[in-house]
Amino acid sequence: MQVEELPGLGPRSAKWLNQIGIYTRDDLIKAGPVTIMVRMERAGITPGLNMLYALVGAIEGIHWQEVTRTRKAELVLALDAARELEKL
Repeated sequence: MQVEELPGLGPRSAKWLNQIGIYTRDDLIKAGPVTIMVRMERAGITPGLNMLYALVGAIEGIHWQEVTRTRKAELVLALDAARELEKL
């Protein structure tokens, strides 16, 4: 399934994902939401945290607002750690 067909991802999100070589749900799954966010930032795209949640929602087949608070907190911590590793 193409990213623009997934729940919670609109045209802008699909464009950003396509810019970094993510075109399908399988691409999302293979790369993972945290890695995708880091790749977007590396490409000069500055998505907000809602994009991170939308990526998880798209993978899981739910709207980003349905991602649990606990999962969101885990994602933010993982993204922060990945950003720190990028600095090394």
